[in-house]
Amino acid sequence: MSSNLLRGTFILTLGTIISKVIGLFYVIPFDAIVGGSGPEALYQFGYVPYNIFISISTAGVPLAVAKYVAKYNALEEYAVSRKLFRTSVWLMLITGFVSFLAMYIFAPYFTDIVMAGKEDAQTFDKADVTAVIRAVSYALIIIPVMSLIRGFFQGHQSMGPSAVSQVIEQIVRIIFMLIGAYVILHILHGSIVSAISAATFAAFVGGIASLGILIWYWFKRKSHLDALLVHDKGTMQVSVFRLYKEIIVSALPFVFVGIANSLYQMIDQLTVKRGMEAIDLGKVWETQLGILNFQSHKLVIIPVSLATAFSMTLVPMITEAFAKGNKQTLTRSVDQTLQVLLFITVPAALGMSELARPIFSIFYNVDNSISTSVLMNYAPVAILFSLYSVTAAILQGINEQRFTILSLLVGLLLKLSLNIPLIKMYQINGAVYATAIGYSASILISLVVIKIFADYSFKTVLRRTLLIMMINVMMLVAVWIVYKGLTIFLSPSSRIQALMIVMICGIVGATVYGYLGLRTRLADKLFGTRIERLKRKLHMN
Repeated sequence: MSSNLLRGTFILTLGTIISKVIGLFYVIPFDAIVGGSGPEALYQFGYVPYNIFISISTAGVPLAVAKYVAKYNALEEYAVSRKLFRTSVWLMLITGFVSFLAMYIFAPYFTDIVMAGKEDAQTFDKADVTAVIRAVSYALIIIPVMSLIRGFFQGHQSMGPSAVSQVIEQIVRIIFMLIGAYVILHILHGSIVSAISAATFAAFVGGIASLGILIWYWFKRKSHLDALLVHDKGTMQVSVFRLYKEIIVSALPFVFVGIANSLYQMIDQLTVKRGMEAIDLGKVWETQLGILNFQSHKLVIIPVSLATAFSMTLVPMITEAFAKGNKQTLTRSVDQTLQVLLFITVPAALGMSELARPIFSIFYNVDNSISTSVLMNYAPVAILFSLYSVTAAILQGINEQRFTILSLLVGLLLKLSLNIPLIKMYQINGAVYATAIGYSASILISLVVIKIFADYSFKTVLRRTLLIMMINVMMLVAVWIVYKGLTIFLSPSSRIQALMIVMICGIVGATVYGYLGLRTRLADKLFGTRIERLKRKLHMN
């Protein structure tokens, strides 16, 4: 089971990381084409409502389908899982189209919310934001059914189709985005609003490409899927009503998990301006919000890719163990997930924080105290993003998803209450601190629920976490020494020299961290026989 967990997670992680890296590096040419954080803030204005709508239109159904397909397959009721898939396809087609119409028609009202009803000291007016929101709304027609098919494959513990379609979607989306923005601005000499609208419409084009790949996978694997029906027990007759009831009850918490980050960003859009105006920084609120919610967020979300993959792999796996009453397998899966997640995510996030200045220079060719400070403070929050996703997935697997909603609401309430006061105290970084506090509260609630309802002991995880933090401290000290030495000869302000700094520091950090992980035998405990073979090759036994 642990081998399947790691293999499935590796496939999804690889696909997610490739997708995220592509989505990260495109900001370099995109930034050059559209010209800075102001237009990028307009891009983000369109995407935050879209992310909320896409979560609502899918209603968490894809992951819920993955969960129940895994459940019925574990019970050898393959016909029920196929029926669940067929009925869900129609549901996603309907909700996707209805969501598109709602977002398109009511775009001006969403603009009022996003722009907080004021247009002074803003680069773009309400008509501009409305146009961008409408451009991205077309993707709602395609994305729900595409996500559902991914969930069906994941329920069969087949992660390849999701990974490949994810990468293809990102490649096509970014190619269309960059070419569209460039042609509009530099060949047709159109407006920046038209260029950003084309960039957001790219989500629809990417969705079509991804859907095409998934349909190809479906026909390729249909014979294997049909063969499972031969072994169907046929002891359960589940009505469509019951299937929908199971999906909806399970899906609602997934909705909240899916839109959590977008809701936090929405709170920033509603409150950052007021907080910055209160300390006489109203003229720069839009630029600094772009630094936080677009530029820095693009970088910070990379370490979270592992958590996303773990969540998608973990839900059907824990559900299967739970359905079979296999507590030992369930406990082992949770234990391994939390430890591997921390082992990989913590050094990535802390390393990004330490190298914030050259990293920002590489991607945005910007070197100022604000951007460096935001990324330095925001990067460690990636650890909280990761833990929130995984703990929410565990709650789903043990059928305690009701607490997912409670934990999110508590976190959002803290974020909303603290955002403006902390912005007044720490400027734009106050929004980062409020996000960290909100997510920490949500994670704490989830951990308590897992402890009680899964009878899970955190002793091993806490002990390993302490060891992971000690190794990270030593790694960060080594990287800091190398970084300070390199800055004597290289400038973090130069994109090329900043790249050299990050590459050298990254190699040093990875080497020190890897060596300490092997020497302390922590990696052996987490990754098993694969690490033993590696240690023999390195003569470290």
